[in-house]
Amino acid sequence: MKFLVSQMAALVSQANRKNNSRLMIRFVLILLALFGIYTVLFHFLMAYEEQKHSWITGLYWTLTVMSTLGFGDITFTSDLGRLFSIVVMLSGVIFMLIVLPFTFIQFFYAPWLEEQNRARAPRTLEGDIFRHVILTQFDAITLNLVEKFNQYGIPYVILIADLQQALNLHETGLNVILGELDDPETYNRVRIHDASMVVVMNEDVSSTNIIFTIREVSDKVLIVTNADQDDSVDILDLAGSSHTFQFTKMLGQVLARRVLGLSMQANVIGKFDELLIAEAPAMRTPLQGRTLAESRLRELTGVNVVGMWERGRFQLPGPQSAISASTVLVLAGSEAQLDSYDQLMGPDGTRGEHKGPVLVLGGGRVGMSVAQALGQRSIDYRVVEKKAIKNPGDTRIIQGSAADLDILVAAGINETPSIIITTHDDDLNIFLTIYCRRLRPDVQIISRASLDRNINTLHRAGANLVMSYASLCTATILNLLQPEKMLMISEGLNIFRATPGKTIIGKALRDQQIREDTGCSIVAIKRDEKMLINPHPNIVVQDDDELILIATAEAEKKFAELYQESS
Repeated sequence: MKFLVSQMAALVSQANRKNNSRLMIRFVLILLALFGIYTVLFHFLMAYEEQKHSWITGLYWTLTVMSTLGFGDITFTSDLGRLFSIVVMLSGVIFMLIVLPFTFIQFFYAPWLEEQNRARAPRTLEGDIFRHVILTQFDAITLNLVEKFNQYGIPYVILIADLQQALNLHETGLNVILGELDDPETYNRVRIHDASMVVVMNEDVSSTNIIFTIREVSDKVLIVTNADQDDSVDILDLAGSSHTFQFTKMLGQVLARRVLGLSMQANVIGKFDELLIAEAPAMRTPLQGRTLAESRLRELTGVNVVGMWERGRFQLPGPQSAISASTVLVLAGSEAQLDSYDQLMGPDGTRGEHKGPVLVLGGGRVGMSVAQALGQRSIDYRVVEKKAIKNPGDTRIIQGSAADLDILVAAGINETPSIIITTHDDDLNIFLTIYCRRLRPDVQIISRASLDRNINTLHRAGANLVMSYASLCTATILNLLQPEKMLMISEGLNIFRATPGKTIIGKALRDQQIREDTGCSIVAIKRDEKMLINPHPNIVVQDDDELILIATAEAEKKFAELYQESS
């Protein structure tokens, strides 16, 4: 029995096929030896009982008893014979009903099944594919990227090292290649020399190895990676990364720029040549409570309001569009025009006096990045963090649960103008948003979303603004991939170039129905190397013009269908 246990453990633990084969041969020899020994003992015991049988009959009896078939046509009559039958039957149960099937599965069925699965999992990039993007990690960011790649017709491939995961993803319709991420041959099989970009979003140590491996094969391909730790940035760059981002820190900075705080100024969120795109919350500004026509923003500053965010929904503005406390204006203009907007909101750029600090709920990498950005703008803040505080001497960091009313009161929730929720758990963010909205119906709440599917839920919970980590990463990567064609400035909102079709050429902008038909707004016209930002409605579109438009992805498709097919 001791030998049996050791054999079973060896069968499971052995990874070397040659050693496994030796174990299998040893087991078969042991089984054959038992057949022989039991057959001989059968003859001796039958002779003891004065029964006579052939050797074939002895082997037949041994096999039927060990396999527990036991037809009963040959039996012992003595206690010794019956005791022998019991021993044979028990050993048969162990060896033939347990060990033998296990051995068959381990050495025959499992390897066959693995080979079948490996044959199903793609290992080489097939077809006439080039300028593709290679992804080395599968997560929420990858899914978001794949959705955008499919939308814009960008070929991609996801490298997966685990066979079962690769099969599962392949069956869902994703373009997956099975291969080890630290094997140079893997990148040759996905034709890295023809690729436009490699996105490496693994852990810092793994990313370093992956990038270094890629550089063995190609020293020209564009590599974009994320660094979780500050110390990893230089190492990833040394390994060969073309662009190394700290997306968690970037998200914190973006969240901090959206806070009302002490400033009325517009926050620039995108740049397309000379054209700047900015967001400006309307809460507590002179614009709140007015219509767009009453604001006279274009007349007074030259900026064009090209969109409005209302609790996560993008809307095309009209003259009678109302500007409420929850409205975030999307502005297009030159640097001088945005400066004029800032001056209109107040020469000193202030929103009025606020006694309380900005509350940051969550002291992780994103939360501390928010705090750092607020500190650089000289905005007072308090960070509420449940875990142990790294800097116990910093009075701006309060240890405790953000769901504890006493902690929130001590942090200044009754006086704060804005609350920023930065935890990486969307469920907790939704909970805190509902809780804080109940405590302070008038406060500005900005929340982080790890998954895009929770953006609308957070808005319904009461958040004024929601920033998605996955969308930030996707926008950054797409803007590097096609900087000359498109700029994604926010989730679902893009700036893109387009050549005018025959139905547009020769007509003044005021006579066009582009905005009504498609939802796209012309924010600039590039003519003879000159950028006409927020062109006058009387300007006539010429044949050689290049249009710069802002729209959602769906509106961009409508424009291509209606106004570019005839060009």
